[in-house]
Amino acid sequence: MKGPTLPMIRVLCTLCLSVLCLRVSTVFAEERPNVVWFVIDDMSANFSCYGEKTIQTPHVDRLAKDGLRFTRAYATSPVCSTFRSALITGMYQTTIWAHHHRSGRGEHRITLPDGVRPVPLLFQKAGYYTCIGSGLQDLDYRSQPFSSRTRSRLGKTDYNFDWDTSIYDSHDWAGRKNDQPFFMQVQLNGGKLRGASLAQYGKLDEQVKDIFGNVTEPDSVTLPPYYPRDPVLLKDWSTYLDTVRITDRHVGLVMKRLKEERLLDNTLIVFFTDHGISHARGKQFLYDEGTHIPLIVRGPGIQSGATRTDLVEHIDIAALSLAAAGIEIPAAMQGQNLLARNYQPKQAVFAARDRCGEAADRIRSVRTERYLYIRNFYPQRPHLMPSNYKDGKLIIKRLRELHARDALSSVAEKLLFAPTRAAEELYLYREDRWQTNNLAEAPDHAAAIARHRQNLDEWIESTGDPGPETSEIYKLETEDQMQSTRNQAAREAYRKNAELYKRWAREGK
Repeated sequence: MKGPTLPMIRVLCTLCLSVLCLRVSTVFAEERPNVVWFVIDDMSANFSCYGEKTIQTPHVDRLAKDGLRFTRAYATSPVCSTFRSALITGMYQTTIWAHHHRSGRGEHRITLPDGVRPVPLLFQKAGYYTCIGSGLQDLDYRSQPFSSRTRSRLGKTDYNFDWDTSIYDSHDWAGRKNDQPFFMQVQLNGGKLRGASLAQYGKLDEQVKDIFGNVTEPDSVTLPPYYPRDPVLLKDWSTYLDTVRITDRHVGLVMKRLKEERLLDNTLIVFFTDHGISHARGKQFLYDEGTHIPLIVRGPGIQSGATRTDLVEHIDIAALSLAAAGIEIPAAMQGQNLLARNYQPKQAVFAARDRCGEAADRIRSVRTERYLYIRNFYPQRPHLMPSNYKDGKLIIKRLRELHARDALSSVAEKLLFAPTRAAEELYLYREDRWQTNNLAEAPDHAAAIARHRQNLDEWIESTGDPGPETSEIYKLETEDQMQSTRNQAAREAYRKNAELYKRWAREGK
């Protein structure tokens, strides 16, 4: 009997290789989950599953019902670019020198330290298809039909360091190869949808009416005690809650798509926001209003309907996502895999606020089981410092008007408009929801504040926190941002503010 001919051997080898590839491909798809992040701008945990009563959020609630909800997740920085720089590296933004908002984009450049790489690159090198967009093929990040404004369809990045755009393969997972797992960031505009003007409020109202049939009534909302129940602030907050409703609906549509494409069962979903609501004491500040975020994880191996109350940081999302995909967590990464069997709950979590636009500041915090300790490195500067970004908002303009008329409550005056700040703040944050009662000088808490001072000092030292910029770098950064500001009035306000901060720095204020 003759043996197989060379052509037959080639055919057999091809068949065997095809079967092997099919088998490997199938195992690859089954064992390596897709990973989808929902990253929402400017939104606190105002979802029904976190206790919000004014509106209902059925789709995020369903995520929580089917997955694991963290009740004490905190941003390590409460502003977009620094949060995202930390998120995408799993590192404290201070450690990688990306802690000043919208920095490293002009003449002054920032490069990542050795051993630190963006998470999408790690997924890509492991064979994943990486994408960033809206998660839908017909609606953009605003939950509106794609237009010339959003024609690129790529989602928000906002990183404060040099990076290669090729770490993202596309805006959507549809372009991947058969059975190729994907890493997707669904980037949504969230609280930014409400804008900062009456005209923008009106546009959003029309969108909300088209979708839901009604808008949230301003009188139905509950405000923190330091915000007056003024028509401008009530309308802003109710409009913000409507952005939560739109976000919730968009999440539901993406989940529906995953289910229809038979991808949901093998996909890890991680839902979170990039910091709290954009308000006078929220975004950019280290109180709960600025740093407390929702965090929900759903997917293969995740217990449904579970809740965790331990302290976690948003940089942990990188590590848990890599681990779920079977990708080795880099040794330098400071985030931890919260889902590891040997994971030990954190005793403390940390946060930092630095320059935001022209508003130069330095605030650090450490949060433990009972206490939130905040250190203001520039206590001679007021809480509501001049800021071209914040001062352009209707709510800040209105607060300043009410302050000028002596029409605010004593708590609002103390927390928002005092000419100086306490050098140290200490709160029993679980009892004092809005952090209005500073215990830093209370004798009963002297031992606690001493411990937290030491905790913060050790963190600053061990993580290489570089602190403020030099005057030369501040000049480069602010000039770069002024050049990118198209509105002449805004550019002039920014310039005047920057000159004020330079003078304060010279005066040691």
